[in-house]
Amino acid sequence: MKTLLAPVALIAATLSVPAMAKDADLDSLIKAAQKEGAVYSVGMPDSWANWKDTWADIKSNYGLKHQDTDMSSAQEIAKFEAEKRNATADIGDVGFAFARVAVKKGVTQPYKPQTWSDIPEWAKDEDGHWALAYTGTISFISNNNLVKDAPKTWDDLLKGDYKVTVGDVGVAAQANNAILAAAFAKGGNESNLDPAINFFAELAKQGRLSFTDPSIANLEKGEVEVAILWDFNALNYRDSIDRERFTVNIPQDGSVISGYTTIINKYAKNPNAAKLAREYIFSDQGQINLAEGYARPIRTNVTLPQSVQDKLISNDQYSNVHPVTDFSAWEKSARRLPRQWQENVLIHQQ
Repeated sequence: MKTLLAPVALIAATLSVPAMAKDADLDSLIKAAQKEGAVYSVGMPDSWANWKDTWADIKSNYGLKHQDTDMSSAQEIAKFEAEKRNATADIGDVGFAFARVAVKKGVTQPYKPQTWSDIPEWAKDEDGHWALAYTGTISFISNNNLVKDAPKTWDDLLKGDYKVTVGDVGVAAQANNAILAAAFAKGGNESNLDPAINFFAELAKQGRLSFTDPSIANLEKGEVEVAILWDFNALNYRDSIDRERFTVNIPQDGSVISGYTTIINKYAKNPNAAKLAREYIFSDQGQINLAEGYARPIRTNVTLPQSVQDKLISNDQYSNVHPVTDFSAWEKSARRLPRQWQENVLIHQQ
């Protein structure tokens, strides 16, 4: 369950080139997908990352029907594994950390779209089982009516006189990644979160750690001064409430970049439709659709319309962001985090 528009003409140019796709000739793939007639997704609802426009494009361009059931990454993988030959889902969208879990459980099948070479090496599986379609980077959102100087660094946060909310650490992926981002900024890494724990302990000692849920409703009510969120959530909230009322910045002393990846069900009843959906998602127009939903496209060689660029944070703010490279270490640290947070941070809360 996730909390994150454009004309379709461009896809004709993007997907009609005569080049061979990695796993199948594209014309043959389109015909096979049209024969199947539908694609069933999980965790890809209309409201998240603007999937709405991508599903509309796939229907208008190829005549494929679509239906989604929203669920979490873990639930998606469990569904693929439980249903096997009685699969009711063809494709899902899971968080970066869950991609390897899905492959390890043997519930995915590979497919490399034509634009495979445009995807950074760190953001894809060498065999084609998964590839991030869009990224999220931990950011700060500040209420300009309550905060005089919007923070641009973690050091700025520590020097401020406002309260900071980080969400449900130890439970929510967004909050956990906020801790990892602070660790990167303060000299730590996936296996060493101590610098971040010390940072938030200092905030707690100052009485400046807020336990208000950093939801769009609480932001709108003015109950959040500064929150630490994925950039696509922060930008979406900003524009949904009042663009002039909020400032969104990527912390310049370090942050973490992660993202979401499609996984194609090994047991999919409509495997060609699922592969065609992935092909479209990584096309120019598919990437533009995601950007319309405030998700940052993984392909940097796509020219976004100016109206879309204006919705996002400028590229120069992303010069000091770090992808997770040691997943084993991060998984271990994330498991220890709830106790660390309780014993070293919450104990100081005034």
